[in-house]
Amino acid sequence: MNDSKTFLRRRDLLAASALAALPTLGLAQAGYPNKPIRLVIPFAPGGVTDTSGRAVAEFLSKRLGQQVVPDNRPGASGNIGSQQVATAEPDGYTLLLVLDGTFVINPHVYEKVPFDPVRDFAPVGKIGDSTIILVANPGVKARTLKEVVALSKTTPGGLSYGTSGNGSITHIAGELLKQRTGANLTHVPYKGGGPAVADVLAGHIPLAFASAASISGHLKSGKLVPIGVPSGKRSPQYPDIPTFAEGGASNFDLNSWVGIVAPAKTPQPILERLNKELNAALNDPGVREKLAGSGIGAAPGTAESFGAVIRNELAGYGPVVKSAGIKLD
Repeated sequence: MNDSKTFLRRRDLLAASALAALPTLGLAQAGYPNKPIRLVIPFAPGGVTDTSGRAVAEFLSKRLGQQVVPDNRPGASGNIGSQQVATAEPDGYTLLLVLDGTFVINPHVYEKVPFDPVRDFAPVGKIGDSTIILVANPGVKARTLKEVVALSKTTPGGLSYGTSGNGSITHIAGELLKQRTGANLTHVPYKGGGPAVADVLAGHIPLAFASAASISGHLKSGKLVPIGVPSGKRSPQYPDIPTFAEGGASNFDLNSWVGIVAPAKTPQPILERLNKELNAALNDPGVREKLAGSGIGAAPGTAESFGAVIRNELAGYGPVVKSAGIKLD
């Protein structure tokens, strides 16, 4: 009997010692964050994605009481930086700024992607949507999507359209337009959206898909003609430009977006805190203004809704990519 009591006392002492020596997960999460947070941006500095990430990081730093440090890790259309975050410690101190192309297109166009966008990450929240516009050189004898489609079918060799590159969201927009309308279009990939727009301005190619932020000045001056937005609803920033659906391309709802994710298995309380503060940033007038300047409409929401967007678009773009035969090395 005494031996039994001695054993129980020793067991209780060992358990108490273990609890005292190791901080509980709940206590660790309650103190989050207690050091700087790294926000990996898997693209070069200066682009729309980079600008949006830095605007949000600045606000989050103030809300969280710790610096959120942007860390540019470009390469392989976002794959390199994304892989680094996928394998990082899931403690809330390494986050990823993610663009739609990296998560929902790259897995289809690359032979092998070093991460799984669903299995390896936990969504924090969407930052916002970037408006894409199909534009034409003023010399093109078409002002609506129906006229562009009709002109493409009667022009020998069809019409060329420029994009920011093979496998980009703008490339997908063009291929989807061909599949939905039978338009005779030829893709001309560039190393970025800027060169594509420059060639439309110069009259070297008739059409281009471009981000609204990169062409707003040309639209105002009349140097580019807006044909339509490949979305299900009109852009709040450009309400006068009709949607593709209005132009005769049914079931066409393609958006470019940017958001934040964390490594999979990041504790739920940390994800909830990050989502709360991200939404606070997206409701701040100053942050919304900065994002709008980059052509991004702030889109606060839940982590669950952002996760659903990733899963749905990952599944939806697969058939488009396969039908178009888009492949990258």
